[in-house]
Amino acid sequence: MNDTARHETIRSFDGVELTIHRLGAGRPVLLLHGLFSDATMNWMKFGHAQALADAGFEAIMPDLRAHGQSGAPHDPAHYPPDVLMLDALAVVEALGLDQYDLVGFSLGARTAVRAVIGGLRPRRLVLAGMGLEGLAGWNDRAAFFIDAIDRFDSVKHGDPAFYSVAFMKSQKIDRKAARLLLQSVGDTAPKDLAALTMPTLVLCGDEDRDNGSPDALAEALPNASHATVPGTHMGSVTKPHLGRALVDYLKG
Repeated sequence: MNDTARHETIRSFDGVELTIHRLGAGRPVLLLHGLFSDATMNWMKFGHAQALADAGFEAIMPDLRAHGQSGAPHDPAHYPPDVLMLDALAVVEALGLDQYDLVGFSLGARTAVRAVIGGLRPRRLVLAGMGLEGLAGWNDRAAFFIDAIDRFDSVKHGDPAFYSVAFMKSQKIDRKAARLLLQSVGDTAPKDLAALTMPTLVLCGDEDRDNGSPDALAEALPNASHATVPGTHMGSVTKPHLGRALVDYLKG
């Protein structure tokens, strides 16, 4: 069954509009997409949101700031430290979410971690496409993407940044806004992970180590397990196994 997504906007803490896509009915699952992606690409295009809806959940999928249909301001004042965490808190408050689950992929997983440290208390948590080094060593990862933005027009095939630039082009990313956003994101110290006391699944492609070791992340969390799905970092999103794994874990 293919449902039609509903769309709405909220104003975040600083007035920037965030677009939220909703699919299904039931216990809410807040899904945070990855860098340079959006809710459609990460969750809807390959059926993951539909799998959740078919299993009796409501998939709630914001486009992150500077992504998709959400606001992408060019004023640095709209990118304070941890701005994506502040946006996640604003979404939960604006929608009055209670007894919800929280899922993040890559940058979305990092945002979910920051949001729990910042006070969110989901029933269950899924950190997909993330390893321990992707949290504690985020500044190095961000530097790679900032460099890709700065060299955007000169990156050729064979350059380590080629596929990132190609994805930005396909997603029509606002590079100025994306650069400001990347500068607002900081590292998460392993000691801060003690706040993640809820049951947590670290879920990665079996060929995905883009953000470090998922095993090390699961071991660093108070109440976590680790599972794999087929694929690389980007490839795992294109396969139905990701949605099935989310349903299996969240229905448990």
